[in-house]
Formats: sequence, structure tokens, C-alpha cells
Amino acid sequence: MNTSEWWEPLPAGIREQVDGYVLQDAYIQAVHVVFMAGRALGLGLHDAERVVHDRYAHHGDRVARTPDSPLDPESLAALAAGCPGRVVAIEAVWDGDTVHGWFVQLLALTTDPPGEHRLATIHWKTAERYLGEDGDGDGDGDGDGDGTEGHPSAVAADRCGRALAARLSVPFHFASPDTPDDLARWTG
Repeated sequence: MNTSEWWEPLPAGIREQVDGYVLQDAYIQAVHVVFMAGRALGLGLHDAERVVHDRYAHHGDRVARTPDSPLDPESLAALAAGCPGRVVAIEAVWDGDTVHGWFVQLLALTTDPPGEHRLATIHWKTAERYLGEDGDGDGDGDGDGDGTEGHPSAVAADRCGRALAARLSVPFHFASPDTPDDLARWTG
């Protein structure tokens, strides 16, 4: 079946709820509703994802996309200044989900009180916009900025994280810049 053949038999209330989630850029919730309501029709998870993808295409620019995190030094420094406690380090850590795949979180580590505070979430597209048209800022199109292979999110996190750490005169740490690993953390 094509996606319109899955969409049309769904009850009007379900279609309205799904479109509401899509317009709010709540992909997972939209897929969940389509999948749960469509199971009785024989709709599988992959089909539910395709239906929601088509609803995103249908609504186009009307979807309220989640805005990119700012990666410029001034904005990151302002966010770090707002953290409770004294910033003692900047850390980049991998994270991931089913919508965005792998991405990097840029964190401010504080003392008095101790904690970690998210300053930016760097998805692939955010990184490409930050690094330039080819995704790495060096013009060779390999996604890394220095002639070797690399995930754009890691390259962007490394660049903006190091710049922020230098601005704040604190150390920068990225335990696994070459390989996505959401368990790799700084232990210093």
C-alpha cells in the first residue's frame, strides 16, 4: 500500500492528532499515534514512519521546526555565564535518537554547585550550517575540516567547544571525537 492508502482509513481524530504533532515537529509522537491506530489495519512501524514523513512533506514550511542551537562564541559564552555555579570545563559528548541519528551535546561542567548544563545540541544539519556548505568548512567536502573522515557534528563541537573553552580559560574535553560513543565521558 502507498502512504495515502494508510492515511485515509485512519479516523479523522487520529489524523488531526497526527497533523498536530507534525506541525509541532514531534516526529516520534506522530509515528507512535499512526502505528498504534493503524495496527488493526495491518500497518507496521516502517509504514507508520512513511506516513508521518509524507505528512511532513504535505505541511512543508508550516512545520514549526526545532531551532538550531547557536554555536557562535558570544552566544555560548552568554549561556555558560547563566549556569549556576562556576564553569570549570567544557565537554562534548555523543548522544543519539531515532530521528536525528548521532549528534553531540556541548556541556558546561560546573562546581559550587557541581553539575553539567547543556549549552548546545549539534545535529548533522546544524553542524553543516556552522561549518559551511560542504559540511566541514575546508572546501574538500569530506565532512571533517582537515582532510580526514569525520562526523560533522563532532567537527563542529570540537571547533566551537575549543573556542568557548579558550574564551572562558577552562579545559575542553571530547572523549571520543572520532567514533560516536554515548558512554565516553571525561573522568578528570
